[in-house]
Amino acid sequence: MLRFRQMKTLQKFASVHANIHNHFNLERHLIDSKDLQGTPISCLG
Repeated sequence: MLRFRQMKTLQKFASVHANIHNHFNLERHLIDSKDLQGTPISCLG
């Protein structure tokens, strides 16, 4: 954080970094859709 002299620059970097991370981060779900179909909604909360 010390590399950024202005807060605006840090905010712009963080915004772009978050968008790129969300686009390319393809995490897989821990529960398969087949297992999820038989699970009541109240158990997921």
